[in-house]
Formats: sequence, structure tokens, C-alpha cells
Amino acid sequence: MPLKSYRYPSETWILLLTIVVISFVFLVTAGFTLCLAPILLLVILVMSYLANKTHHRSLMTKAFRVTEENAPRLAEIAQKSRIRLGAGEVDIFVVPQNARNAYSFGMKAPQGVVLYSTLFDIMDEDELAFIVGHELGHITLGHTLITSILGGMAGMPPSLGAAAVFLLAFRWWNRICEFSSDRAGLLACGRLDKAISALVQLEAGDIDTPEELKQALQILDKQDDILSNQLLESLSTHPMIIRRIEKLQEYALSAEYHRLKGLINKSKRH
Repeated sequence: MPLKSYRYPSETWILLLTIVVISFVFLVTAGFTLCLAPILLLVILVMSYLANKTHHRSLMTKAFRVTEENAPRLAEIAQKSRIRLGAGEVDIFVVPQNARNAYSFGMKAPQGVVLYSTLFDIMDEDELAFIVGHELGHITLGHTLITSILGGMAGMPPSLGAAAVFLLAFRWWNRICEFSSDRAGLLACGRLDKAISALVQLEAGDIDTPEELKQALQILDKQDDILSNQLLESLSTHPMIIRRIEKLQEYALSAEYHRLKGLINKSKRH
């Protein structure tokens, strides 16, 4: 059974509010009636499905699918993370590209997790487990599916004003989802220090020593004090790294985290 209680507390109501706001603005500005809403929803679903199919075909031209034969250590990390989170089957892909990034995609099982090859140059196995667990969190909590569907709506804004409302509302929810999935990553790797170092390296690149990590954290902490960074964050799909680290540190002290970690460790012994 998936351990979904790690979902960030305000995520659900923010999603519901986002859907209500987006739907209202979209229907009003486009001049649709409620009778046409089911047709509009069907069009959005078809567009989203076709976009995902296109993405998968494009991915296959530049990535390789991870198996126990071609990447045994990564396959083992992914399998352990999947078991710890109670996630379903997923496909793991690696893209040979100089980028510190990972993402999930797909509307039906098995959904996919894509890792860029640079991550393997700068992260150890525990840090990679955090990254994989983070993406599994997006899949298990439904973020990947919902993003795919709403992404179809994003391609159909009836006006500039509606597009702006959609962007602000949707990305507010996106940022909250990152807090939930960071919790999944922490449960997958089981170590707060490795979760933090993985997040820092996504932003700052390779970190080799505790002193380098400390210096990078100090720089990231100062970014939160700059007004322009705060404004840019409101338009971004991701919160600032330092904010994600602070939320993880709070969660690592919570009774709920220790309860879930205990359940995971207990299941490993059986």
C-alpha cells in the first residue's frame, strides 16, 4: 500500500482551488457553457494523451531504458526506492545530457522517470535514491497525471488574461507538490543529510567536502533575502532550494516522518 500520508498538508486544497479558478476563468473568457464543458474536457484529455505519446517517442531517440542488465546499480536503487514508497511499476530512463535535472511523465502505468546523466557524476547512491524517490512521489501522489491533463488545458488559453491566471494558479500548486515529493525522496533514501546535499547539488553542482556544502548553503540562504528572487519564485514551478531544505528539515523532526520511517524499516525486516 502506498504511504501517501507524506503529502504536504495544503496540497489538496490548493489543487482544488486551482482547478476551480482555472475552470471558471477558462469557461467565462472562452464563452463556453456548462453543457460544452464535458466536450472541452475530452479535448483536453486527448491533447494531453497525444502530447505524452509524442514525448515518449522523442525520448526513445536519445535515452536508454534502465534494466538490471545495462545499469544494475541504478536499477537496484530504483527498485529499493519503489518498495520503500510502496510505488507501482515505473520505467527509468537516462538521458546522456549535461543537465542537473530529473522529471516524471506519463498518464498510464508504467509511468516514467527520466534522469540526466550528469547526476551520476556528482551524486552518490543515497543522493540518487532521493532524486528517484522524489520523482516516484510525483507519480504516486498523482502529480504527474494531473500535470499532464492540466498541461493540455495550458495549450488552449482563450486570452492573455486567462493564460496569466492559469500560470499563477497552476504554478502555485506545482511548488507545493515539490514539498510533498521531497518528503518522498527523504523516505526513499532515509537520510536527511543526503537529501540536503542532493538538493544543493541540483543548484550548485558537484560538492565534494562538508566545507563546500556549508558554503553553498550560505549562498542559497542569501538568495531568499533578495526581493527579485522571491518574485521570480512566484512564477516558477519550483520553490527556491533553500526553502525546500527548510521544509525537509521541519518534516524530518515530525512524528509523522518517524512513524513512516519506522513502518518502512519494519517492512524491510520481514
